[in-house]
Amino acid sequence: MFLLAVQLGNSQDLLTKEEAISYTLDNNLGIKVANNNTEIASNNAGVLNSGYLPTLTGNAGANFNKENTEGQLANGDVRSADGVESRRYNASVNLNYTLFDGLGRLYNYKSLKEESNLTELQARETIETTILQLFSVYYEVARLTENTENLRQALEISKDRLKRIKYQFEYGQNTGLDVLNAEVDVNTDSINLLQAEQVLKNTKRDLNLIMNRDLAAQFKVDTLVKFTPDLVMEDMLNRAQENNVVLLQAEKGILINEYAIKATRGGFLPVVGLTGSYGWNQNQNDNPLAFTIENTTSGLAAGVNLSWNIFDGGRTITQYKNAKIQYENQELQKKQVELTVERDIRNAWETYQNALFILKTQETNVKTSLNNFNRTEERYKFGTATNLEFRQAQINLLNAVLAKNQAKYTAKLAELQVLQVSGQILNVDF
Repeated sequence: MFLLAVQLGNSQDLLTKEEAISYTLDNNLGIKVANNNTEIASNNAGVLNSGYLPTLTGNAGANFNKENTEGQLANGDVRSADGVESRRYNASVNLNYTLFDGLGRLYNYKSLKEESNLTELQARETIETTILQLFSVYYEVARLTENTENLRQALEISKDRLKRIKYQFEYGQNTGLDVLNAEVDVNTDSINLLQAEQVLKNTKRDLNLIMNRDLAAQFKVDTLVKFTPDLVMEDMLNRAQENNVVLLQAEKGILINEYAIKATRGGFLPVVGLTGSYGWNQNQNDNPLAFTIENTTSGLAAGVNLSWNIFDGGRTITQYKNAKIQYENQELQKKQVELTVERDIRNAWETYQNALFILKTQETNVKTSLNNFNRTEERYKFGTATNLEFRQAQINLLNAVLAKNQAKYTAKLAELQVLQVSGQILNVDF
């Protein structure tokens, strides 16, 4: 009897779909890079990069002079000194703070916040794309696993037929040509199995690569496929408006450009700043002509300054006009994205529906081919079916099973494509 179910051995650990997702989220290099970029954007959007905090600088210095001096007093006496030393020391702490800069700082800060949110959406897009890639390979491993087992069963059937024909040949019931044909069939099935096993090994390494783990790690996969029930295209379209990650990025881009316009408009307003300092100075002078030989001062200073760039040659006006054009471009891009997303959903939905229909048809074909194979096998045992008829029934059943497996995983991947475009792929049970 030709078995349609795959019997998985216990020599390898089962890699469940949940474990595959966990491995990928934790270790995939592309996702790690995306997460690092998100962290950088979060740092940029922090208060330390906002311009709202004051700047504090410290300065210190020392000077030393050694010189000869000569001077005449009021009574006409002349005095001179050689090697007179003078020393000057100073230290200060200076504070600068912008009180008002035309609201440019405010909108730049808001823009940085939205850029951080945009980077999170970009990371989510990377995750969604990687998860879809993961399952395209995971289900390919599952398909090849089932195909390999079916090819192995086909080889066993061909080997049994070869033994039967050899026995019949020994008793004169078959010709040598029948034996040769059966041997050719065994060789053909052996080659098909060997090639399938090699492709399966290569595909498993592809899956390990996506999960960023040891490429030589051995495992088996879950071949059970569950389809998400009650999917409705109109519902997918509505969900995409709220959850499609590309569309959400376009909306963030509009908001960022809106803040850019407001920040640029702030260049038409004055800037008000606050300054403050604390300083200490000391002068030491050994000059006998000096009134004092040491002088020390210290104290606080504070001030408010205003600057207004009344006209900068048209630079700010140009930046403002360009920012408005960029905003308009971003709105046009969003409209393009909306049309693209709707098209992608409709295309993916029709592909999914066609794949489900093909799957049902292939399942019917398998039942028909299995029934035909069983009947031919019975006739073959009683000698009423030829070797050619038996082989053809075997090939027809094998092809039907392989086609059904292909249809099953094609339909599941089509479903995942619909879920990704609608923004639901991270919220479903695989």
